[in-house]
Amino acid sequence: MCEEIEICESEHVHGSLIAEVKEKMPSEEVIYDIAELFKVFGDSTRTKILTALFESEMCVCDIGRLLGMTKSAISHQLRILRQSKLVKARKCGKEVFYSLSDDHVKTIFKMAIEHVNE
Repeated sequence: MCEEIEICESEHVHGSLIAEVKEKMPSEEVIYDIAELFKVFGDSTRTKILTALFESEMCVCDIGRLLGMTKSAISHQLRILRQSKLVKARKCGKEVFYSLSDDHVKTIFKMAIEHVNE
């Protein structure tokens, strides 16, 4: 029976396991892109915007009012979220409405909320 410990006291390397895991790991480029995505999630203002957009499509003015921030500050964060493909925009007349870009973003965000609430 194995017990939980915080440090490995053995020098035994499991070569076949390492080879199997290495084969399944994404490329360095994909790993870099994943790390960049998590950096975007790492900003509390962007997380607040994503939380709002998780509930409803909104325009910059509404997001700004909701979060108590300027349109300029919200627009800056939305630009980052759009570049990261987390948010999409839809123009309706003179207004631009923002929403989460797809179900993947909704799933990631929902799972993050569930994880934090455990």
